[in-house]
Amino acid sequence: MFPGTFAASTPDKPAVIRPATGEQITYAQLETRSAQLAHLLTDEWGFKPGDTIAVVSDNTLEMVEIYWGALRSGLYIAAINHHLTAEESSYIIGDCGARALFVSAAVADHVDLTPEAHPAVEHRVAFGGALDGLEDYRGLLEGQPTEAPADQPRGHDFLYSSGTTGRPKGVRVDLPEGQIDEVPDLYTPVFSFLYAFDADSVYLCPAPLYHAAPLRFCGVVNSVGGTVILMDRFDPEEALRLIEEYHVTHSQWVPTMFVRMLKLPDATRERYDVSSMTHAIHAAAPCPPEVKRRMIEWWGPVIHEYYSATEGMGITFINSQEALERPGSVGRDGLKGIAHICDEEGNELPTGQIGTIYWQQDEGTFSYHGDPEKTASVFHPQHPNWSTFGDVGYLDEDRFLYLTDRK
Repeated sequence: MFPGTFAASTPDKPAVIRPATGEQITYAQLETRSAQLAHLLTDEWGFKPGDTIAVVSDNTLEMVEIYWGALRSGLYIAAINHHLTAEESSYIIGDCGARALFVSAAVADHVDLTPEAHPAVEHRVAFGGALDGLEDYRGLLEGQPTEAPADQPRGHDFLYSSGTTGRPKGVRVDLPEGQIDEVPDLYTPVFSFLYAFDADSVYLCPAPLYHAAPLRFCGVVNSVGGTVILMDRFDPEEALRLIEEYHVTHSQWVPTMFVRMLKLPDATRERYDVSSMTHAIHAAAPCPPEVKRRMIEWWGPVIHEYYSATEGMGITFINSQEALERPGSVGRDGLKGIAHICDEEGNELPTGQIGTIYWQQDEGTFSYHGDPEKTASVFHPQHPNWSTFGDVGYLDEDRFLYLTDRK
C-alpha cells in the first residue's frame, strides 16, 4: 500500500501533523500534491526511473510531499543533512547526480545556491519562502494534473552514511521492479509485522527527516494509513506533551533522547500521560542498560530496540523483556540477514568470541555510489553475499548480538 490507497478510503484523515506550526496534510492532499509533483518531474521535466533529486529541508510537510512524489516516479531521493556546510552539501548534491534540487528557505544558508555550484542540476526549487534564482515549489505544482500518473514505478531513498572517516558515502540500492501500489518498500512489511503499525497508529517523529530511520518510519506510517506527528526538533517535555495530546501509539528515539527525558524533574515526568504508547522504538546508538531499564520502569514493557544502518545489510531486534534478561544486547538476527563473527582473515569465530560482524543476505544488494573500492571493502573475502557495517561484537549461545567496538 501507499498513501494514495488512503486518499480514497480516508481522504480527510491527517497523514502528517506539524504541531509547531499547526499545519497538517490530509491523505487526499498528500495524494494530490505528490501526484502533481510526479507529473512535473516526469511529464514536464522528462525525468526517468533511476534519476535522482536532492532535498535539503528541515522537518516540513513539503519534505513529505517531495518524498512521495519522487517515490511514485521511480526516482531516487537524496535527503541531505541541513546542518552540513554549504561545501559539504554541494559535494553530496554533485556526487548523487541530482537533476533537481529542492531547498527549504529556512535552511538555505546551508546550501550554495549559485548555479555554478551544481552545474548538473537542471532545476532548483524553493519552498517555505522565496529564494533568489530558485523556482517556487507551489507555483510549479499549480496547473499540474491531480490524478495519479498512469505509470508509477517505485523509487527509493538515496541516503548518505557519513561513517567515521572521509567524505559521506551514498548508499544506493537497486530499485524494485513494479508499480508503487503493487510492490512494497523494503521496510513496511518488516516493521508493520514487528511493531504492529496500522491505520490506527499515531507515530511521533522527534528526529530529523534527513536520517534514514525517521524518514523511512514516516514512510511506513503513511504506507499503512496512520498519522505522523512531526516535531520540528526534539524537546524532552514537548515530546511528552505531544504523546499525551495526540494519544501517540508509536515513537522512535535515540538513547540521548531517553537520557534527556529521564533528567526532567519527577513532577514534570509525572505530569504527562504516556499510557497510549504501545511501541517506543530506539536505534542509532548503543543504549546504556541502566537507561533502558529506567525507561521500561517508567513507560512499561513497550521499549523496543533494533540495530541496523543506512546500508540495510542486516538487522537485529530486541524487546523489553529480552533486554532486561540480556543487558547490553542489541537483539537477535535472522529476520533480515544472518550475522557472522569473523577474525581479521575472515575466518568465522565461535560463540562468545569478538570479531567483525558480517551480514549474510541472499537477496538485495547495495553499493556506495561512485566508490567501487569502498563498496568492495565491506564485502567478505570468501563470501560475496556477506558484508559489514564495520562494527565489532559477539553472539551469545542464543544468537543475541552484543556490540563492543567499531573498526
